[in-house]
Amino acid sequence: MEKVIAIQRHRRSWRAILVLALFPAYGAAATGNATQTLSAQINAIGKLSVPANSTVTSAGTTFTGYSGSLTVSYRARTTATTGSGSLTVKASADFSPAGGPSVAAGQLTYTCGAATLGTACSGMQTASTTSQTNIATIGSDACTGGGGSCSTANPNTVQTSLALANSPAYKTGTYSATLTFTISAI
Repeated sequence: MEKVIAIQRHRRSWRAILVLALFPAYGAAATGNATQTLSAQINAIGKLSVPANSTVTSAGTTFTGYSGSLTVSYRARTTATTGSGSLTVKASADFSPAGGPSVAAGQLTYTCGAATLGTACSGMQTASTTSQTNIATIGSDACTGGGGSCSTANPNTVQTSLALANSPAYKTGTYSATLTFTISAI
C-alpha cells in the first residue's frame, strides 16, 4: 500500500504544477495591440483680414487727390496641380452721402505692392461697385506657413495703395464707402 500512496502524491504534485502553469501569477500584466487607420481630407482654403477702418488723406494742396494704404493679411492653401486662388475687392455701394466722390464713376483706384504668397495686381486698378477687381492671384500647390512649396510668411500680406480723386465739384463733408475683400482658394 505504501507504493500506491506515493504515486498518488506524485500525481497530485504534478497536477498542482500544471494548474499553476495555466494561470498567471497574481499581479502579472497582460498586453495587447490594436491598430486604427486615421484619414483626413485636407482641402483648399483661404482666410483674410483687413483693418476695421482706413482713411485716405490729402496733402492739403489745392485739389490734390487723396491717398492711403491698406494691408490685406491672408492665409491660403491651394490644390496641387490644378488649384488656384485669388484676392479681390468690390465696393458694396458708392460713397455716401451723395455729392462727393464716386466709386461708380471710377474715382477710386489702387495699386498693389508685392504679395508674400502669389502674384500681386499689376498697374493701376479701378475699384468697382458692380464686379470684383483683382488684388492678388495664387497658383496651384501654394500655401501659407513655411515648408516645401509654402511661403514662409504667416500670415501672408499684400499692401494696397488707394487713390481717390479730389474734384472741385464735390460738396464739403465726410464721405464713406464700404469695401468688401474676398479670398477664394480651390
